[in-house]
Parts: sequence; structure tokens; C-alpha cells
Amino acid sequence: RLFPRKLLLAWHGFVAKIFFHLLRHSRKNILKHLTMAFGKEKSPQELYTMGKEVFVYLSKTFTDYGIFSNLTTREEFSKYFKIEGEEHLKKAYEKGKGVICLIPHTAGWEFSAIMPPVMGYETSALSREIKNKALNKLIIKMREKRGMKNISRHHNCYDCLTEVLRKGECLIFMMDQDSKRIKGEFLKFFGMNAYTPVGCAKLAMDTGASIVPMATFRNEDDTYTFKIYEEVPLVLTDNKEEDIRYNTQIHNDIMENIIKEKVSQWVWMHKRWDTTPEK
Repeated sequence: RLFPRKLLLAWHGFVAKIFFHLLRHSRKNILKHLTMAFGKEKSPQELYTMGKEVFVYLSKTFTDYGIFSNLTTREEFSKYFKIEGEEHLKKAYEKGKGVICLIPHTAGWEFSAIMPPVMGYETSALSREIKNKALNKLIIKMREKRGMKNISRHHNCYDCLTEVLRKGECLIFMMDQDSKRIKGEFLKFFGMNAYTPVGCAKLAMDTGASIVPMATFRNEDDTYTFKIYEEVPLVLTDNKEEDIRYNTQIHNDIMENIIKEKVSQWVWMHKRWDTTPEK
């Protein structure tokens, strides 16, 4: 924070472009996944440019994580963040049955997770422990200083999640990544089968909680927009298992549409389609 933010962002954006060329494995994964999703409509050069932008957006956002580490209040964040659609979150929250905040891993996903508590909504989040214990401790500390309550993943964490929602709180939920440890189904994501966690639909069905998508996007002037979308209604029949699958596909489609708003701001190096029925 001793250096001007504009200078740091410009420098780290420049360095990110260099590292995109140097880090062959990450570059290969990004271009592979972008080609899988957009190869029929984008040229190789366009995909390469998008891939390079992924590095730039992530680099600048990680820089801001450090620069903004002393920000804790809504007023302080408002200098850099514009909030759109808060009425959707407020309306769902006031029902008192809890709100599942459905968030994709756009470049500012950590900001997406802390914005509800910064805005004054009681919020908890389930987190998977990072191997680097010091970094894991730092991230939890940064979340808690913004008002978020951290839930560590363990054998009975589902009960903890339902308890949070039954208290009428917000629960941060991210389902746009591949995870073999979480119960899921093979559903469509960008037209391809992707192993998808079904917890969002199941939690909503078990508790009556509302599902409200939201995401953080980086703007061209290096400010951010935290965008909150309309509540997603559940489609219910007398077949619970099929309802879980059907609604989870709806949630996948919503995540896909949000990502398409700013394609280069998603984490395309992640192996979203890694798990297959054979693995």
C-alpha cells in the first residue's frame, strides 16, 4: 500500500502478460478450455487474446486483494465498488429463511464472498482448507475481519449449513468448479458434461432458503461492479432426486450465462471438465 495503486496495477498487468507466455502449463490449460467452450465461434488469435486477459484480470485482482486488505466497511469499499441489484438480496433476506448466495469464480470471487457481510447481511461460508497453513489462516482472518463466519469442511458440515440457513443468514455457495469430494451429477456446462455439486438445490429444498446469484466484475477503469441477480425459483415435483438434477442444471446454466458476460474474467486454467464417469 506504499505504492500508487495505478502504478502497481499497470506493472502487474504487464508482468501478467509476460508470465502468460512463460507458464506453458497454465497457458495450455486456459487455451484448451477456452477452445472447448468457444472454439466454434472464436478464432485461435481471439482465444489467445482472451487467455492472456485471464492472467491480466487475475493479476490485477490479486493485487487489489493486498491493496484493499485494510478495507472493512461498506463506505470504504464504495470508493471502488458499485453495487447493482441489492433489492434482490434484500427481498430474499427479509423472508427469514436464509439466502444461498450462488457465486461463480470470476476474477473477483473473493470480493463476491465478502460483499454480503460488508453490506450488513449475516453471512457464513464453507471453505476448503488450503495446503499452505499460513495462507489459509490469512484468508480466513481477512474474511472474518469483514464480518464473515467461516465454516471448515468436515464430516457433518451439511448440518452446519442447514443451521445457518434456518437462522435466516446468507450462505456463500460456489459450484462452478470440479470436486470429486462433493456429491454431484454430470450435467451440462458450456455444452459439455461437467461433474457438478448438487448441494445448492438440496439445501434450498431442505430449508426453504432463497437462491440469489451474484458476481463481481472488474471494470475497464479498474473499479468493480458487484452484481446481484434476481432470485432463482425452485422447480418442484414429487420426484426429489430428479428435482435436484433439474434445478442444479438450471444453476449451471445461470453460472454459464454470468461467466459469458465477462468471459476473460473466469478462471479458465481450472480443470472444470476433469472428472469423468471413468475417473
